Amino acid sequence: MTSSTADETFTGVYPAMCTPFHHDGSIDFDQLRTDAQRLEAAGVDGLVPMGSTGESATVSHDEHIEVIEAVVDAVDVPVVAGTGSNNTSEALSLSQRAADAGADALLLISPYYNRPQQRGLREHYETIADAVSLPQIVYNVPSRTGRNLDPETVVELARHENIQGYKAAGGDLGQIGEIIERTRGERFDVLSGNDGETLPILSTGGTGCISVAANVEPRRVCSLVEAARGGNYDRARERHHELGPLFRALFLETNPVPVKAAMAYRGNGNGNLRQPLAELAEEYRVSLESVLDSYEPLEEGTDGDTTRRQRREWADGNRRPRGGGRAR
Repeated sequence: MTSSTADETFTGVYPAMCTPFHHDGSIDFDQLRTDAQRLEAAGVDGLVPMGSTGESATVSHDEHIEVIEAVVDAVDVPVVAGTGSNNTSEALSLSQRAADAGADALLLISPYYNRPQQRGLREHYETIADAVSLPQIVYNVPSRTGRNLDPETVVELARHENIQGYKAAGGDLGQIGEIIERTRGERFDVLSGNDGETLPILSTGGTGCISVAANVEPRRVCSLVEAARGGNYDRARERHHELGPLFRALFLETNPVPVKAAMAYRGNGNGNLRQPLAELAEEYRVSLESVLDSYEPLEEGTDGDTTRRQRREWADGNRRPRGGGRAR
């Protein structure tokens, strides 16, 4: 993918990784590492373990950190660790532990269930940003949290030196455009959190995506983002429409139920979930598999594919030693 400029921290494609489980419910770390390396080889710009797609709400805190450590050890691309929680002290603890585990950045969902005021949301994010010296992405997904991060709150947060990104999964393109407009003077990147909105967000100044679909079609998603960031909107639109059926199929039921079924169908894991999630309903499985069968493999060297040399250049200049602080 396109190299970041001095004013950009988060650019390109960051798959929101699934967490693979054995049949007994334990984490399948071998499959986790295999998935991470498969995505790296496909040209993604970074990986996001332990977000919503990673079933973070169903793992223990120790498992949470073990997953992050395993991904950090498996790849050279940046690892953006999901460390959000429904309370500030827990999110802070997970963020500190993820930093010690070698994460390069943090993804922090707004506290769910509590429905805090905008002031409470701002103070929550600032508390973590004050304490943990890593680049951080605030994650707005009102459908899961019950609260929208208002543009004014995001603009205020963007002024914090450690808050350098915004994952937009609220579905309001007008609001996303306003945030991009009002943070243009900050080191602050806006990434799509809904695959179907990636192209319109890029067209108004977004820098990339945290993508569910990239788990299944990483090269095509990279091609879409590469084309748009390079100004080739004819090519980007072609990829967007090509991927549209997949974007829709991956949300036939609650994420990550369909994407895990898709990965299993492609031979990447067994699709096991932790309760309370249940396996994909049969009527949806037929539709999903039909969509998957419609895609021919894209070979290495396809437009949008990053070379291993470029990814290693990033690692040589930016990878933090495990357990240490980020070099300033």
